[in-house]
Amino acid sequence: MASSLTSSPPLHGALLFNGSAASPSSSQIVFHGVASFPRRCRRRRAQFQVRAEASPSNSPEQSGRRQVLLSGAIAASVFLSRVNSASFAAEAKKGFNAVSDKKDGYSFLYPFGWQEVVIRGQDKVFKDVIEPLESVSVNMVATTKQDIRDLGNPQEVAEALIKKVLAPPSQKTKLIEASEHDVDGKAYYTFEFTAQAPNFTRHALGAITIANGKFYTLTTGANERRWEKMKDRLHTVIDSFRIDETRTQKT
Repeated sequence: MASSLTSSPPLHGALLFNGSAASPSSSQIVFHGVASFPRRCRRRRAQFQVRAEASPSNSPEQSGRRQVLLSGAIAASVFLSRVNSASFAAEAKKGFNAVSDKKDGYSFLYPFGWQEVVIRGQDKVFKDVIEPLESVSVNMVATTKQDIRDLGNPQEVAEALIKKVLAPPSQKTKLIEASEHDVDGKAYYTFEFTAQAPNFTRHALGAITIANGKFYTLTTGANERRWEKMKDRLHTVIDSFRIDETRTQKT
């Protein structure tokens, strides 16, 4: 069953793709600080403190120290804000591992627990060892096209890709939906489909785009019987797929 998942022809055989509140003032701080003094001492201590804070005899050195301390407090606040933002982002991706291929310029997330396997004709594959139909794979093929829209609309491209590449001829396929998305000025096509074999049906998602002189395809899916349980995680995988043209390196 697992082998049928990856038995489709490699991509290079497909004919499509070639060609808030303000801080309190110093006087407020001083008066707050002496609130615990006895009544008979409070007025004298308060007057002394206010005069000390307002006294013009404070040296430039002391003023400089206050500015340094204030700057340090602001920097610490900004740092903590960034840490909190990073923590929030990490929490939003809880349960996933990240893949970043700098050489080929793509990245995506996959569910924690899936393991990397080597499949001939595919650039990268991760799968669940217990449920082998639950997997994600990335393929690339050279193309002279500059934009995914040069190949046709989402429905046309997805249909051809599913029938010619993503499923063996023996399986009955059905395109459920296909759409176009723009991310950072680049067009991506995403689609959902099923591939029915004699003893199982795989429910899958795909994302495709063109960049760096390559046609990129990411597919992920699960057994139909586990689709409802897995679909949110699989959509996270698809939505995380990104191409970065600035990070590719020539070999």
